[in-house]
Amino acid sequence: MTIAMRDAVSTRSAPARRSEKVSRRHLDRLAMVYVRQSTVRQVLEHRESTRMQYQLKERAQELGWAEDRVVVIDDDLGKSGATAEGRLGFQRLIAEVTVDHVGIIFGIEMSRLARSCKDWYHLLDVCSVYGALIADLDGVYDPAQYNDRLLLGLKGTMSEAELHILKQRMNQGRLNKARRGELIFSLPIGYVRRPSGEVTVDPDEQAQQVVRLIFQKFEELGTVGAVLSFFARNEILLPVRARARERKGELEWHRPSRVTLRNILKHPIYAGAYTFGRRAVDSRRKVPGRPGTGRCVVPPEQWEVFLKDRFPAYVSWEQYENNQSRLKANRAFGDGVGAAKRGPSLLCGLLVCGKCGNRMTVRYGGDRGKHAYQCASRMTNFGEGYCQSIAGPDLDTCISELALTALEPASLELSLQVAQNLERQREEFESLWRKRLERAGYQVERAARQYNQVEPENRLVARQLEGEWEEKLKQKRTLEEEYECFLREQPRVLGQEEREAIQKLAADIPALWNAPKTRSQDRKEILRQVIDRVEVEVKGESERVRLCIRWAGGTEATYNAYRPVGRYEQLSYWPELKERVRELFSETRDTGELAERLNAEGWRLPKRKSLFVRQSVLRLLDRLGLRLRPSKPQSHEGLAEHDWTRRNLAKELDMPEVTLYAWTRRGWVKGRRAENGRWILHADPSDLERLRSLRELPQGHRAPEQALPANDNGDH
Repeated sequence: MTIAMRDAVSTRSAPARRSEKVSRRHLDRLAMVYVRQSTVRQVLEHRESTRMQYQLKERAQELGWAEDRVVVIDDDLGKSGATAEGRLGFQRLIAEVTVDHVGIIFGIEMSRLARSCKDWYHLLDVCSVYGALIADLDGVYDPAQYNDRLLLGLKGTMSEAELHILKQRMNQGRLNKARRGELIFSLPIGYVRRPSGEVTVDPDEQAQQVVRLIFQKFEELGTVGAVLSFFARNEILLPVRARARERKGELEWHRPSRVTLRNILKHPIYAGAYTFGRRAVDSRRKVPGRPGTGRCVVPPEQWEVFLKDRFPAYVSWEQYENNQSRLKANRAFGDGVGAAKRGPSLLCGLLVCGKCGNRMTVRYGGDRGKHAYQCASRMTNFGEGYCQSIAGPDLDTCISELALTALEPASLELSLQVAQNLERQREEFESLWRKRLERAGYQVERAARQYNQVEPENRLVARQLEGEWEEKLKQKRTLEEEYECFLREQPRVLGQEEREAIQKLAADIPALWNAPKTRSQDRKEILRQVIDRVEVEVKGESERVRLCIRWAGGTEATYNAYRPVGRYEQLSYWPELKERVRELFSETRDTGELAERLNAEGWRLPKRKSLFVRQSVLRLLDRLGLRLRPSKPQSHEGLAEHDWTRRNLAKELDMPEVTLYAWTRRGWVKGRRAENGRWILHADPSDLERLRSLRELPQGHRAPEQALPANDNGDH
């Protein structure tokens, strides 16, 4: 008898291995075999470990379980045991134990069940409560027994420590390589890796020019959105090296996107710097089952590795830092000025409250659709009223005049710079067009060579190549036609008439500023080039405003300005104006002459939009109680209880008659027309209280819902 035959006989005759911890109660329930590998690569390459775990079914049969009572859970093949999140097999195992279906759990080692003490001790607690056993290659354990629980806990701790040591070893090796500047992942647009491992700029000249154009346009336009619009408007595509295995390394041209442009502007490799650790993993942001989530951007001072001048650069480090500052300033929150928007407000982001120091916001709307600047920090934080508010158009005009005055000495230099920029931009466009034509010609020649090299008998391939050749020819012809249109519309060299027009416009900066084609975004960009911030403080409720402008470069200057107000009583010179009107009234009763003399002396109306005229003088005299002639007594016939004439109700509410008339037309005051055509208004005590409250509200806060229903006679 051979040795192999003796071993086979001894194996068949050997009694089944049993454990004293396995009872009939355990055998009546299921035996669970848990199979797990950490990664898909381990499943494909480390097959022996997987095979050993499946063989635990035989171990269960040796302990007394029938074959049909052994369940294999292999749902977690290719998943890490560092956490129970995303491991459906482990969660199913816990659920089966809690419903008292499991008598024993088999694992080749404790690290296969869990690498985290949190998950491991949870399994031990559940098995201890429901009387389930745990078995590995070393033996059978009862978590309800002290000695076995102590040993299982030690094995779980060692499993977690082993995972920590493995991760620490790999992370330290990766960090050590990164400190030498040799750990390189996928390269961004505009860079390639040579076979020797050296990183260099893309050898394609058109790709290099497009990347440089991104930085040039951002420096010129100032926002990612403006750069994106420029590229889309001029049909400029981005060069991308394919990463798929079939076309790996080939140059493809994709349309630009906001995310791609922002990533290019923020990546320090374009300034020649090597960095590692720009994105850290925040465990609080991780999504269960998605290991690539949870990454967040960290500030530069927290980067683990930072090495300057390690790669060929597209821009200098100073320009890169300026770009980051500009991107941060374009974010409209905190201290950021924010990017220039399309709204008519020119000082949005630049205006600071002189009373509390907080940034003022812009509010659009109102009765005439005009904007206003207001400081709402007290209302937002403490529920109080507005700190201060000022009309937007007048303040914009004042600041614009100061900025244009500061720009006058630079008019000649501005005209020369504009001409140079236009010529340089047209040269760049023409260079891009030439490279596109050169690439299209190469593709046509390549298609022709492929067609000429095919055997004539292979007609199927010949027809396919002939179609591709014709398609390339068609694309080249279309591109040439577009290039001819481009040359006709934008010649590279500026003509004498264009240069004279540029110099004329630059010499007359106010005309250029007020030109219809000048957008509000352009005006805002000009202001932000010369002004860092504007501090505004309204003196009480008067028309006087203090402006403190911090010009670019750090110089500060204080100016006195004026704003429109709603009433004469708000004017700081109201007492002097009253005395002067009374003096002039004693000298002459001609309202036209009164208006001329008031205007000549520099007195202004509260709105400050126009000069004094006859009607405004009449209203002012009426307010002061100065009568040119006795007024006719108004007839009160036909007035019922709580009925008012418009003049009497205006005096009762201390408001102008014209405002009360506007309220009547809007439905805020009940009224009707009498037979003689005059208005008869109705206001009981509750209506008077409501109208007084409405009068105290700021003009922009009088909402339409405060209106009353229309009269039955259809007057409103």
